[in-house]
Amino acid sequence: MANWRRSLTDGFWAWDRALGGQRPPTRIQKWAARHPVGTGLCAAVPSTLFLLLLSREEEPDDPLFAVMSGLLMGLIFGLTAISERLRQRRLKRLGMWNGS
Repeated sequence: MANWRRSLTDGFWAWDRALGGQRPPTRIQKWAARHPVGTGLCAAVPSTLFLLLLSREEEPDDPLFAVMSGLLMGLIFGLTAISERLRQRRLKRLGMWNGS
């Protein structure tokens, strides 16, 4: 069981290296990794407000759809920021980035 898990992990990191995952993070990536909740809110609030502006008055479910879509958008961006935090932690551990 550990063998297939190890090969899957090695495959993921090889794919990450091919996509440039070992480059130092940009300023925006550092901010997002330090503030995952803020990153989620920066995505959720504008998308919710935009969808609320587009909602029709005769449809009572449109505001609920807008709020749920905004929450989903915030969750996706927040989880992406957390994964960026983990990537930066790995770069520090491997000595490829000094954390500044």
